[in-house]
Amino acid sequence: MKKEAKQPIVESLERLFATNGTFYLIDFKRMTVAQSVDLRKVLRKSGYTYKVIKNRLALRALDEACPEALRPLFQKPTAIAFADKDPIQLAKILKDFSNQGKILAVKGGIVEGQYLAAERFDEISKLSSRADLMARFARLMAAPLVEFLRTLQAPLSNFGNLLNQLKIKKQD
Repeated sequence: MKKEAKQPIVESLERLFATNGTFYLIDFKRMTVAQSVDLRKVLRKSGYTYKVIKNRLALRALDEACPEALRPLFQKPTAIAFADKDPIQLAKILKDFSNQGKILAVKGGIVEGQYLAAERFDEISKLSSRADLMARFARLMAAPLVEFLRTLQAPLSNFGNLLNQLKIKKQD
């Protein structure tokens, strides 16, 4: 491949690395073309990007932004799955696809700017999504307020029950 043909590829990879804070390096050598197309469709439907890359071009695009621990992973056939929003959902999609036939393996990656070793990928894929975690946090923050309101309402409710009992007693 000539230098003129490589430059647009490197520039597009630079843009992808700059705009996406999360990406996973994937070993796809056991995937068939049909499986690769299926994976691309699933990822595209969910709003993620999947690219099969040349390792040297990816390293050139990353340049100094590439952690030293990530450089050795750019060997053998490599694809990159990019996430600009929910890295946990992307990890779950990749894990589910991998479990269908052990056809791909995650070599490692970057999750929101932090290096992720391949051994830790299963931990990431088991996490709850960001929306779920935010909902749990909101519920925990609101719980004391809900209990406080129940405490304030209890005397009023008891007073209402007392008045109702007096009414029934006077009617008898």
